[in-house]
Amino acid sequence: MPRYKLLLEYDGAPFVGWQRQDNGPSVQVAIEDAVFAFCGERVVVQGAGRTDTGVHATGQAAHLDLEREAEARTVRDALNFHLRLAPVVVLAAEAVEADFHARFSAIQRRYLYRILNRASPPALERGRVWWHPVPLDAEAMAAAGGTLIGRHDLSTFRAALCQAASPVKTIDHLSVERVGETIAIEVRARSFLHHQVRNIAGSLALVGRGKWSQADFADALAARDRRRGGPTAPACGLTLLEVRYP
Repeated sequence: MPRYKLLLEYDGAPFVGWQRQDNGPSVQVAIEDAVFAFCGERVVVQGAGRTDTGVHATGQAAHLDLEREAEARTVRDALNFHLRLAPVVVLAAEAVEADFHARFSAIQRRYLYRILNRASPPALERGRVWWHPVPLDAEAMAAAGGTLIGRHDLSTFRAALCQAASPVKTIDHLSVERVGETIAIEVRARSFLHHQVRNIAGSLALVGRGKWSQADFADALAARDRRRGGPTAPACGLTLLEVRYP
């Protein structure tokens, strides 16, 4: 049974997230339906990251198994044909070994959170950024965010419904940079807690506004208590950029 790895791009706005749910359309089901339309097979598409409602992706990875072998480019083009009415695109497809798993074989995931920091709301990027009209100090945010690099108990930035076995995670990289009116928060780690990046972004915004000091941010981390953290930033600003494999 041949296995294929997919590289995906999608607009998360119309979806309830990656994973199949009863309360609305998901990216996973859109792709599975496209597979059925292509070859008549009902498959389960396994994604590398379970992005939430409204979260976008430019580099989501997934895998699926087919009963019959097909050229990888045929899989890509056929799925794109049947996905043409949905904001989901297969950027690439490749045949992989049977032991490859999009989720469990991944060694790092890279997320980007974007804040539009200006008085006027977005027009062209509406639904792609968090509009924050109050001025933010990106340098202060970067200094505070640096305290998260390494292995920590991230309970302060963990959603109440998170199903992870442990709140302890290792953040390999966290940067905050301003380019013009946009502040970009990039976070890289092997795995993430539910809402982790959005909760970090909301807390860093408090630092940027001057409501929190760097010490306040560090104290919130040390508290290991979601109630001590900042607000959850909107999903629209978050994008899964890349999933890395050995």
